[in-house]
Amino acid sequence: MIRSGFAASLALWSVVHVVVFTEGLPMAAAAGRIDSGDDASIEHYYTQHQRTVDAIARRHAAEFSPSPSPSPSSSLLPSKSTSRIFHVTEYGADPTGKADSTAAIGKAIAEACAAATDQWLIPGVNNLGGAEVQLDGGLYLIDEPITLPVGSGNIKIHGGSLRASDEFPTDHYLIELSASQNGNSQTTSSGYNYEYVTLRGLMLDANYRGGGITIVDALRTVIDDCYIVHFASEGVSVHSGHETLIRASFIGQHITAGADPGERNFSGTGINLAGNDNIVTDVVIFSASVGVLVSGQANVLTGVHCYNKANGFGGTGIYLKLPGLTQTRITNCYLDYTSIVAEDPVQLLISGSFFLGNANVVLKSVNGVAKGVDIVDNMFAGGGSGVDIVTLDGNFTSVDQVNVDRNTARGMTVRATAAQAAVAGNGTKWTVDFSTVLLFPDRIGHVQYSLQSDTAFFRHALRNVSGNTVVIESDVAIQATVHVDVNQAPANGVIRV
Repeated sequence: MIRSGFAASLALWSVVHVVVFTEGLPMAAAAGRIDSGDDASIEHYYTQHQRTVDAIARRHAAEFSPSPSPSPSSSLLPSKSTSRIFHVTEYGADPTGKADSTAAIGKAIAEACAAATDQWLIPGVNNLGGAEVQLDGGLYLIDEPITLPVGSGNIKIHGGSLRASDEFPTDHYLIELSASQNGNSQTTSSGYNYEYVTLRGLMLDANYRGGGITIVDALRTVIDDCYIVHFASEGVSVHSGHETLIRASFIGQHITAGADPGERNFSGTGINLAGNDNIVTDVVIFSASVGVLVSGQANVLTGVHCYNKANGFGGTGIYLKLPGLTQTRITNCYLDYTSIVAEDPVQLLISGSFFLGNANVVLKSVNGVAKGVDIVDNMFAGGGSGVDIVTLDGNFTSVDQVNVDRNTARGMTVRATAAQAAVAGNGTKWTVDFSTVLLFPDRIGHVQYSLQSDTAFFRHALRNVSGNTVVIESDVAIQATVHVDVNQAPANGVIRV
């Protein structure tokens, strides 16, 4: 066996053997004249040639060594001064969550936002080039909100957890994109104080002392892959601004997977959308009094699962509190024992969603208005107690283009704005009662019927539609079957009979 010292020499030989040959050493020295099984011969050979090998290696070091590596300060290897990734632990943040890290995280954010460029997003918002504030997978205790300077844009905060301390102010949020919330009256010339701020991969624990995230007068904000819990007020609050995306996130006041013994005491709101043109996608809200509260126009909710608080305990899955101009689309959502409530809905779409456990849609009258509403192609499953899939809370006096149709139900009562029925009999009058199906009382906008009989020609007419009951009469007694289609949403709002 070759000893370790000789093994090292052999490794060096493998590097410089070409040089050895070019220096005139006999080829036989490399191979052919040494007995590979004779350790003594190998040791003797290397003893004789070690000095020669070392000398040649030194002489040709410049030829075989790579060029000098760039210094860490070069553009090839970013240093702290040139990198746009700011690690909060380098500023003194405590990733164990034992000490307050508010100031340290604030320093990292301040430095990320300080390197202003000559590039702008919306007027007044600086393009920070995609700067990142990296939380390094730590759990950080904070005594005060984490904020960004007004005018910050194209920046990301990600990769860790924040938890409110017992001293955290109860009227604030863990992360605040808000000039006024921080006592700053400064605003940009565009009216938007932030643009393209991304909050990703964060767990936010409000410790029942405040909210999770508030966004005010911001443009194109992204909240992605976040877990927001233990809020006393709201998980996410969006006011004014434009185009906030909330996606692939979990939000709950209490950490539970349903059937919680304290569910009747859940409070707070999972998401509050008090602004326009926001999108909530693939979000689960598992505990709160209200899952999503919408008071701004042109918002989209899709793939939202609400099991935040059951109807029986006073909870609401999605509450649309913007009477007279709803302009909201709710598609492919899952309302799990909790309902959708819409005040005076105008331009509202609810489609492709699943309602479980007697969850339904409630149209709530404020001024008696319901216009441009489509509740179609949904599935409802209940406990067999006769709960209507769509109910009216109050009296509606101004109804136009409301379409509730093509929904399926199991263990619940179907309500619709269109219905069909047939009745057979021998006589001069046929009565078809749609009051158990039609949504709005005493309101039939359009009737179409056909009367089938083997009797010779006779006269017949539609006589009455009051009380959602259709009456058809003939001038002679006959055996006939009457087929009737009715609709409470006539085209252009014109009621025809």
